[in-house]
Amino acid sequence: MNPLITDFRVHAPATPVIVALDFDNASTTLNFVRQLRPELCQLKIGKELFTASGRSLAESLINQGFKLFLDLKFHDIPNTVAAACKAAAQMGVWMVDMHASGGKRMMEAAADAVAHFSSPPLLIGVTVLTSMAQQDLAEVGVSCSIEEQVLRLASLAQQSGLNGVVSSAQEAELLKSRLGDDFVLVTPGIRLNTDNTQDDQRRIMTPKAALASGSHYLVIGRPITQAAAPAAVLSDINLGLL
Repeated sequence: MNPLITDFRVHAPATPVIVALDFDNASTTLNFVRQLRPELCQLKIGKELFTASGRSLAESLINQGFKLFLDLKFHDIPNTVAAACKAAAQMGVWMVDMHASGGKRMMEAAADAVAHFSSPPLLIGVTVLTSMAQQDLAEVGVSCSIEEQVLRLASLAQQSGLNGVVSSAQEAELLKSRLGDDFVLVTPGIRLNTDNTQDDQRRIMTPKAALASGSHYLVIGRPITQAAAPAAVLSDINLGLL
């Protein structure tokens, strides 16, 4: 097993919450982040915001003391993904992800690329997107159940030296029982009891339920970013009130 896998708790954040910065420009993002504090959350930048604002915004957030999840879901030939992960490590990101369906050679190359860094980013494999249902898998030629596909890809990610995977909280208990407590489970699709948001996430769960199922980190976007008082909602989540 990759030694990185057993080290993730050594410098683990005090909170499991990762706020998804689902904005389309740097100015709006920075204005929003001024309401938050690094001890209350980690931050996530995805494809839209990174494409619009690039490396400078990511480095600005890191320089403010936030742990940053660079959510670009790399999926390419091994050398290209390895080089991208190395660049992310040089930026000082806390976590970076890639599609586990890219295969073992790709993931092993990524793990090798960051192994020599003194504080390498957590490498996380994407299993089955939480927007996908059984019919979506069938349309791309996957005939097994979502749970079987998630477990297959998560097991491959672990064998390849990755620290953990992204999956829905509905698979967290299964993954924890099969892959152990030290394999990091990052869970998007988190919704609050008070949230009536309609969006493209299908396999969803509340923060308390997700943590109880075995998730280590909770990715929460719109319930916080679209709240009238984002810092208050974040504090309530950390206190376990929602």
